[in-house]
Amino acid sequence: MTDKVLPDPVRDTVVGADQGIPHLVARLTHDARDVARAEIALAKAKVRDSVTRYRAAAVRFAIAGVLALAALFALLVGLIMTLATLVGPGLATLIVVGATLAGAAALGLSGRARLAR
Repeated sequence: MTDKVLPDPVRDTVVGADQGIPHLVARLTHDARDVARAEIALAKAKVRDSVTRYRAAAVRFAIAGVLALAALFALLVGLIMTLATLVGPGLATLIVVGATLAGAAALGLSGRARLAR
């Protein structure tokens, strides 16, 4: 759809004393159609703008999630390395993984309980 308004003999004629109500009704109908088309074009432009903004935000949220996950891995590795000096690497890994899985299970059960309400 082009943005140029094409010349229209009904719309572009000047209303004089010799033009009657049928001409005015035709002109009003044509103008209403133009307004409706312009409103639809405006709504489409607003939707396109919103989709573009939400897509950019979603990409940033995904990147933030990946970075947070990497930080969590680094924290867990650091915790294992710290505990390894006290109890040995195997037991340190078992303790950290067990505690992490227990936390994940608690959060999962809590989420399931909220959905059941």
